[in-house]
Amino acid sequence: MNKLFLILLCLSLGSCNWFKEEQKEDSIARVGKSYLYKEDIQNLVPKGASKEDSILIIRSYIDRWATQKLLIEAAERNLGEAKKKEYATLISQYKIDLYTKAYIEEIVKRSVDTLINNDELKKYYDENKENFKTNGSLVRLRYINLSKDNPKLETIKGKFFNFDKKDKKFWDLNSMQFKSFAFNDSVWVDMGQVYEKLPIINPDNRDELIQSGKKIQVLDKNDLYLVKIRNVIAKNELSPFEYIKPTLKEIIINKRKLELIKKFEKEITEDAIKNKDYEIYK
Repeated sequence: MNKLFLILLCLSLGSCNWFKEEQKEDSIARVGKSYLYKEDIQNLVPKGASKEDSILIIRSYIDRWATQKLLIEAAERNLGEAKKKEYATLISQYKIDLYTKAYIEEIVKRSVDTLINNDELKKYYDENKENFKTNGSLVRLRYINLSKDNPKLETIKGKFFNFDKKDKKFWDLNSMQFKSFAFNDSVWVDMGQVYEKLPIINPDNRDELIQSGKKIQVLDKNDLYLVKIRNVIAKNELSPFEYIKPTLKEIIINKRKLELIKKFEKEITEDAIKNKDYEIYK
């Protein structure tokens, strides 16, 4: 920010009433013994901002800075010693917590092993199945949303409800005609995703439509929905391994992190005792 602009800013702020005999070099505002300097607002104004907008941005920042300084000074003058001592302890503890948390996170990030093979995931799943009950129904299905006037409608319906991998070329050639579709019925999805993708299904008709092996044809204005329900798992049943797999990975990695933190804390303490940096006096 150049000197000419600061002079213009100063004039716009009221003939430099901020600057009196107490002004320090490069300062632009003062509250008591606290000063705000040019470098504090160096990157405040975005590139391309007009002179008027720049002045408003800087003035607003200065006002907020001044208000905060005035409030903290008033608080320090008027709060009781007991309350200030209590807050000083909290601030000190917060600094300790903030620094140690950041340091430990950095150590863990560099050291934790995030590679987990499928056998380890399956073992953890088998040993903790009771913890992986479903929160709601899970479904495996496939669907197509297409125009009811599609010239190949009967062929599409026949191939859709009697799905055959040999028809892959047919689907590749014709899927561009569909408004939306999903053929991968090996993936488990929750009911929230079903409601989002298939507006013809809702909580009122869910029990009627969401049944294993169910074939659904629903006309919604000019849209025809074809749905084949492959499997359904009800609420509070065991979650399938493939569905819960990402959660298992997170659990195992978090478990490793906790073990690593405990090991690190133990080692740093033992090293300090060994090097006589940590002693307990009797």
